[in-house]
Amino acid sequence: MPNKQIADDNLKPSPDHELTSIADYVTNDVITSPLAYSTARYCLMDALGCAMLALQYPECTKLLGPIVPGTTVPNGARVIGTSYCLDPIQAAFNMGTAIRWLDFNDTWLAAEWGHPSDNLGAILAAADFESRRRLVQGLAPLRMRDVLTAMIKAYEIQGVLALENSFNRIGLDHVALVKVASTAVAMQLLGGTYNNVVDSLSQAWIDGQSLRTYRHAPNTGSRKSWAAGDATSRGVRLAWLTMLGEKGYPSALTAKKWGFYDVTWHHQLMHLPQPFGSYVMENILFKISYPAEFHAQTAVECAVELHPKIKDRLNEIDKIVLTTQEPATRIISKTGPLHNPADRDHCLQYMVAAALIFGNLKAEYYEDKFAHDARIDNLREKMHVQENPHYSKDYLDPEKRSIANAIQIYFTDGSHTEKVEVEYPIGHNRRREESIPLLLKKFENNLSVLFETEEIQQRKALFLDQDRLENLPVNEFMELFAREKIAVTL
Repeated sequence: MPNKQIADDNLKPSPDHELTSIADYVTNDVITSPLAYSTARYCLMDALGCAMLALQYPECTKLLGPIVPGTTVPNGARVIGTSYCLDPIQAAFNMGTAIRWLDFNDTWLAAEWGHPSDNLGAILAAADFESRRRLVQGLAPLRMRDVLTAMIKAYEIQGVLALENSFNRIGLDHVALVKVASTAVAMQLLGGTYNNVVDSLSQAWIDGQSLRTYRHAPNTGSRKSWAAGDATSRGVRLAWLTMLGEKGYPSALTAKKWGFYDVTWHHQLMHLPQPFGSYVMENILFKISYPAEFHAQTAVECAVELHPKIKDRLNEIDKIVLTTQEPATRIISKTGPLHNPADRDHCLQYMVAAALIFGNLKAEYYEDKFAHDARIDNLREKMHVQENPHYSKDYLDPEKRSIANAIQIYFTDGSHTEKVEVEYPIGHNRRREESIPLLLKKFENNLSVLFETEEIQQRKALFLDQDRLENLPVNEFMELFAREKIAVTL
C-alpha cells in the first residue's frame, strides 16, 4: 500500500475575522459620540502633561532623540517637549516613552489591563509626519479632529480586546495590544486603505510579543517604562513597511500550527464580546492624584486619609491590614528588597507605606534618596495583604469596574483605626465631575517644568475649547508643545 502523501495545503485563506473587524472599524466607522470626543480631548491633554513631567528625569531623557546624535529629519515628526524632529518611527518611540515613563497616564482595566494613551506615540508621530508631507505637496494638513478620532479608535481596539482576553495570565505583556492598536490607526493616518490595515495588522500579530518579565519580581526594571514606546513605534514601523508594499498574512491568527492562536494562545480563540464603538474612551480611567500603578490608586487614597491620624504613631504600629482585589495581589504585592524606581512603583506595600508616612505620593518618592528612609521598609514588613472576593468580582463587573482597596491599622496597645475603604478612585467615570478640575490642575503643574505661566494658560485654554482644538492643523498643534531645553535634572 503506497504511503500517504504528506503536504501542506497552500490555498490562501480569507483574512481572519479579527483582522477584518478591526480594519472595517478603523477605515469605515464614523464616531458620533460627543462624550468620546470630549474625553479624548482631556486624555490628550493629560498624556502631554505626563510626558512633560517625565522630561525632568535623566533616565527617561537619555533614551530620547535620534539614534545618531545630532540627526534632524527634514519634514519629519516633532517630539513634544523637545526640539527633536525625527523620522516617525523614532518619534513615536520618543513620545510613547515619555508619556508612559512615570506611570501617570490614563488606564483601562479588564481581564487585561493597559494604558491606551500609550498609542499617542504612533498617533502624534504619524499625524504630524503626514501633515508635513501634505504641506510639502501643497495639500491641506490633518486636523486635530483626526487625532482625536484615531485616539478613540485606538483606545477602543486595545480596550475591547482586553475585556475578556488576559494576556498577562500566559505571561505576555499588555503592550502587545498597544502594538496592534497603534499599527491599525497609524496605517489609516498615513493614508492606508482597508486592505493595508488588514495586512499591517497581520504583521502585528505574528510579531514576537513581549514577556512580562520586566514588570515582576525578581526582575522588575525600567524596560516597563519604555515598553509602550517600543510597541507604539513598532506599530508605525509595520504600517510603514506595509505602505512600501509588504504583503500581509491573512491567517496570522488562525493558521494551524504556525498561527498566533496555536503558537501562543494555547489553541484557544480570543473573544470580542462587543462591537467596536466608543465605549472605552467614554469609560477611561484617569490617574489624577498619584503616579502609581492603577490597582493601588484607591489604596493610596486610603493611606493619605489615614496619614494625619497615624503620622505621630508610626512606631506604635503593630500591623497594617490591606484588603484588595485579586489583580493587585497577583501583580504588585511583593516583599523583600526593592532595587530601583520601577520596582517601587509596582509594589503595593511601598506605595501605601510612603503615603502613610508623607501624606502624599509623588514620582520622586520612588527615587533612591526617598527609598532609603528606613520607615518605609519598616511599615512594609508590618503589612498583611489579603483579597476580598467581592472587590475582585466588582472589578470585572462591566457595570461597576471598581478598583477597591481598604486599610485598617492596628497599634501595639490594642487600639486600631477605623477601616478606610475606597471603591472608585479619583479619575473613575463615576467620579468624573470632581475629577476634571483636578485633571486641569495636574496639567498645569506638569507643564510648569517647561513652560511659563502665560504659556501654560494659553495651552490650557486651547484644551477647554473643543471646536478650536479640533480644527487646529496637527503641525501647528505640535509646534505649540516644542521646546529647545527639555529637562530639569532632579
